Amino acid sequence: MRAPGFWSGGSGGIAPLLLSPIAAIYAAATARRMARPGWQAPVPVICCGNATAGGAGKTVVALDLGQRLSNRGVATHFLTRGYGGRLKGPVMVDPAQHDSQAVGDESLLLAALRPTWVAGDREAGGRAAVESGAQAIIMDDGLQNPGLAKDLSLLVVDGNYGFGNGRIIPAGPLREPVAAAAARCRAAVLIGEDEAGAAAMLPPSLPVLRARQVPGPEAELLAGQPVFAFCGIANPQKFFNSLTRCGAVLAGRMAYADHYPFDAGDLRELLEQAEALRAIPVTTAKDYVRIPPAFRSRVTVLSVKLEWEDPTAIEALLDPLAQRVPVPA
Repeated sequence: MRAPGFWSGGSGGIAPLLLSPIAAIYAAATARRMARPGWQAPVPVICCGNATAGGAGKTVVALDLGQRLSNRGVATHFLTRGYGGRLKGPVMVDPAQHDSQAVGDESLLLAALRPTWVAGDREAGGRAAVESGAQAIIMDDGLQNPGLAKDLSLLVVDGNYGFGNGRIIPAGPLREPVAAAAARCRAAVLIGEDEAGAAAMLPPSLPVLRARQVPGPEAELLAGQPVFAFCGIANPQKFFNSLTRCGAVLAGRMAYADHYPFDAGDLRELLEQAEALRAIPVTTAKDYVRIPPAFRSRVTVLSVKLEWEDPTAIEALLDPLAQRVPVPA
């Protein structure tokens, strides 16, 4: 589904005011849920979460941390709800057997790097990961889920969107007040320029680590080329802007709802539009795994990775957790 327009920055008119009583109930329910203690795993648990509904860059941060821990020799497993998938888990993702309809799109991206578990019950997922040899668990989302105790939580913020209109669901995009989410986090990760003024809404005592998403190697091949861009992500304009910054010529574009399940009819229509424009069809890695396999060879992916302003800051947060992992004899 698409987020209501009034969730973005600004007053949003009368709709947020009318919905504020329901928002108060939603916030109170979240606070009661978060008061419950979670299972303390015998291995470090890191949570890449956010305060808003929708994408903020959590999966990109999780992948970056997973690579950093793997570089240290830590057997890292990912844990996610598997949003958009039918399997409730706990189940280890097998890209050869599972598709996005089974386990969601983010889990397939994570599983390409490290073992990944889908579990609606985070405690059960954490236990399964530990039993399978995980020396550390990275949660993609789950900041508002108390099932698994966290050793390090990061509040991921999209600099372009920030916290929207600053109101709680359904009056705005917040899952809980910013202060409540920040209180459970060791640091915030602000991705991109702070266009929405999100940093000013964070507690002054919370460290803010700055990073940006940079395009993958495909960018060089797209420079100067006409492209037809399509995606079903929370912030499609971010993808379109990335292509423009790469030097690609945006001949056409199509935006779908976040996690949109592409079918064969969609792809035939999209490819016909690209052909009519004599443009290269391009999408995101997250969308690519939702494309029917028969069409994937005809679509180019623009991947992204995280680039930290100060890589030593995130490594310093990982140091004490990595030191808890036993060194093989």
